[in-house]
Amino acid sequence: MKIRINQICSVLFIAVAVLSCTQQVPKTETASKAGPEFKGDIQLDVRNSKADWNPYIRKKAPEGAPNVLFILYDDTGLATWSPYGGRVNMPTLDKLAADGLTYTQWHTVALCSPTRSTILTGRNHNLNGMGSITEGANGFPGYSSQIPENATTIGHVLQDNGWSTFWIGKNHNVPETDLASGANKKQWPLQMGFDRFYGFIGGETNQYYPDLVEDNRYIEQPYSPEEGYHLSKDLADQAIKMLSDQKSANPSKPWFMWYCPGANHAPHQAPEEYIAKYKGKFDDGYDAYRAWVLPRMIEKGILPKDTKLTEFNPMPEDQANSGDFVRPWESLNADEKKLFSRLCEVFAGFSEYTDAQIGRIIDHLKKTGQYENTVILYAADNGASGEGSPNGSVNENKFFNGFPDALSENMKYIDALGGPDTYEHYPTGWAAAFSTPFKMFKRYSNYSGGTSDPMVITWPKGIKAKGEVRNQYHHAVDIVPTILEICGLEMPKVYRGVEQYPLSGVSMKYSFDATPDAPTQKKVQYYTMLGTRAIWQDGWKAVAVHAPLTGKGNFDKDEWELYHVDIDRAEANNLAKENPEKLEALIKLWHEEADKNFAKPLDDRSALEQANIERPSEEAPRESYTYYPNTSPVPEAVAVSIRGRSYKVIANIEITDANSSGVIFAHGSRFGGHSLFIKDHKLFYVYNFLGIEEQQLVSTVLKPGKYTVGMEFIREKAGEHKESIGTAKLYVNNKEVATRPMRAQVGKFTLVGDGLCVGYDSGDPVSKQYKSPGIFKGGTVFFVTVSVDKAQYLDLEKEAAAKLRD
Repeated sequence: MKIRINQICSVLFIAVAVLSCTQQVPKTETASKAGPEFKGDIQLDVRNSKADWNPYIRKKAPEGAPNVLFILYDDTGLATWSPYGGRVNMPTLDKLAADGLTYTQWHTVALCSPTRSTILTGRNHNLNGMGSITEGANGFPGYSSQIPENATTIGHVLQDNGWSTFWIGKNHNVPETDLASGANKKQWPLQMGFDRFYGFIGGETNQYYPDLVEDNRYIEQPYSPEEGYHLSKDLADQAIKMLSDQKSANPSKPWFMWYCPGANHAPHQAPEEYIAKYKGKFDDGYDAYRAWVLPRMIEKGILPKDTKLTEFNPMPEDQANSGDFVRPWESLNADEKKLFSRLCEVFAGFSEYTDAQIGRIIDHLKKTGQYENTVILYAADNGASGEGSPNGSVNENKFFNGFPDALSENMKYIDALGGPDTYEHYPTGWAAAFSTPFKMFKRYSNYSGGTSDPMVITWPKGIKAKGEVRNQYHHAVDIVPTILEICGLEMPKVYRGVEQYPLSGVSMKYSFDATPDAPTQKKVQYYTMLGTRAIWQDGWKAVAVHAPLTGKGNFDKDEWELYHVDIDRAEANNLAKENPEKLEALIKLWHEEADKNFAKPLDDRSALEQANIERPSEEAPRESYTYYPNTSPVPEAVAVSIRGRSYKVIANIEITDANSSGVIFAHGSRFGGHSLFIKDHKLFYVYNFLGIEEQQLVSTVLKPGKYTVGMEFIREKAGEHKESIGTAKLYVNNKEVATRPMRAQVGKFTLVGDGLCVGYDSGDPVSKQYKSPGIFKGGTVFFVTVSVDKAQYLDLEKEAAAKLRD
C-alpha cells in the first residue's frame, strides 16, 4: 500500500509539472525588464513549440543602401595632388575626380588625431577630448584624448543598422596609456563600432617595419622588406580580403570602410621605381613651385581668378616659431638644393605609390559590381607637414627630441632616401609650397595652410555631375552628417543609455546636386590647435596671430586679423582696420564656441614639453620594471622611461650553446633606441642616438653557463640640446668589463611603435649588427629588469644573481 501511494504521488507530481510547462511565461513587469518579451508558444518538447525570433533579429540596412569607402591620407596641402593642379601624380584620384566632384573649400582641424576624431563622431575635436594629438593629452576635458560616451561613432551607428564596418590603416585616437596589449581596449577600433581592424594604432609607423595590429592584438608583419614588403601594399591587400570575405558570407549587407594609409605622414618611404618617376621634377625649388602651381589651380577652378600668392614666413618675429622658418631657395648651397629636391622626390613617389595601391581596391570594386553604389570620399586630414625643420631630416624623430639636423649627416644618406635606412621628412619650404596659396601649414589652425585640404567625392549611382568642382565651405565635422543622410539614418539622441552631444556639422549631400557656387549650408566653424585659433562665419574669418609650440603664451595679447574669405581665399588682405566691428563680433563668437566645445585652456608648449607630460596610468610609476621574454612589444608610453635620467639594465640569462646569439633586450629602432645582445660569443650594449651614432660597449668571450649581465648609464649633465651626457658601463656578473662616454635622448625613441622587447627585437632593429627579429638562440633569457632608482648597479646585480640561483 505504501508503494502504491508513493507511485500515485509521483504520477500526480509529473502531471502538475507537465501542465505548468504548457503555460506561457507570465508577462510580469519584472520579466519584461529582465529580457525581451516572448510571444511564441513554449511546449515541453521543442518540436511542438514555436519560437519567436523577432527580439534577436538584427536590423537590416535599407534595400539598395550604398557602401561607403572613406580614404583619408595624412599631411597633404591643397596644392599637392594632380586633380588640384599639383605636381604629384595621382592616377586613381584623377579618375575618381573625373567621375565625381572636387571640393575646393573642405577644411580640417590642422592636426591628425583631432581631425580623425571629428570624422569618427561628427563632433568638434574638443568635444571628443582630442584637442591635440593623443601624445599631447593634458587632462582638461577638451584635451583628454578620451572620446566620451556622449560622442558615439559612425561605426556604431552603421554597425547597429546593418552595415559591416572595417577600419584599415592609421588610428591615432587611442590614449597613449591604452596602447599596450594588456591595457584597456575600450577606445580601440573594435570597441568603437568596427567589425575588423588592420593597421597601426599610433600616429605614424615605419612603412617597412610597421607596428601592426590586427583587430585587438599586435602582430608581426607578414613578410620582410627584402621580400617586397611595404605597408601601403599590405593595407590594400587586407582591404580587398576583408571586402571579399564580406561579400562571400554576407552579400546582402552594405559596408563602410575607413581606409587610412600611412602616407603622406613621415617617414616618407617608397619603392625606388616610384621615387625615380620624380627625378629632377623639383629641382626648380619650392619658391618656383608656388609661382608655377597657383595659375594651374586657378585654371582648374580650384581658386578664384584674382587669388593672390601669400609670402613665405608671414609670422611676425615676436610670434614666429624658428623651427617653421622657410629658407629662401636661392640662399641654399648646391648640396642643400640637391638634398631638398631629393627629399621631395621621395615624398611624391610615396604619395603616388599609395594611390596606385588604392587603385587596386577601386579595380576590385569594379570587377565585383560594387563600384556604382559605393560612395567614395578621398581626402587628407590636415595641411602639409612642416615637422621636417628648415633643413629637412633623414630622421623625423629629431624633431620630437628638439635636436637639429646637420647637413653633413643628412647628405650621407642621400642615395638611401626612401628606403629602410631613413625615416625622412622634407623641409618646411616644401610644406609651404604644397600649401599654396595660403600662409603656413600643418599645426596652424588659424590659417588655411593648416586646414584647407583636398576632398573628392564619387558615387556613380547617386551623383549625376561628373568632373565638376564644388566651392561650398565645409569641414571634417560635416562628414558624419553626410554619411548618415546618404544612408537614410540619424544620429541617436541617446545611445546605450547615454545622452549624446548634438552633431557639430551639417550634411554636404545637398551639394551633390547644387551648382558649383551655390551657397553653403554651413554657418559657423571655430578652430584651435596648439595655441593657434580662428573662427569662420558666413564667409568671414577672424585669425589670432599666434604660432604653435612656441611656449610664448600671453594669448590675451595676441593680435587678430580679419579676412573676407568668400572673396579673398588666400587670406592675403587683412581687413581688421577697415571693419573692427565685424572683427570684435567674431572674436566674441570664438570665445562662445570655445566655451561650448571645451576648447580652453590653450596650450602652446613645445613638442618636447608636451611629449614628456606625466600622465595617469593604470600602472603606478615605479623605480624598477621587470620584463619577460617573447611577450608583445611594450609601448614606450607605458614602458619604463629612461629619458633624462640615469638607469640600469640587468638580465639573467643562461648560455647552453657555444654559438649562442641574439637579442636579450631591445627598445626603439635604428632611428633611436638601445639594445643588449649576444654576438660572436660576446655581450654587446648599443645605444643608438637618433640614428646618428651607435654607441657600443663589448665584453670578452662568454662561455656556456648562467650569467647576470647588464649595463649602467650615469647621467652627469645636459648637453647643448638638452640631451643627457654621461658614462656607460657594461657588466658581466659583478665585474665591470667595459666603459665609455655616452649621450642619450631626452625625448622618445619614436612617436609610437618599436616597443620594448625581451628575447627578440620587433620591427626595425636598434643596431645594424643584427637583423630583426634577432631571436635569442642557444640559451634562455629568464627576465630583464630596467631600474631608474638610485641604488648602485652592483646591489641590484646581487639581487638578480640570487634569483638566478633559485
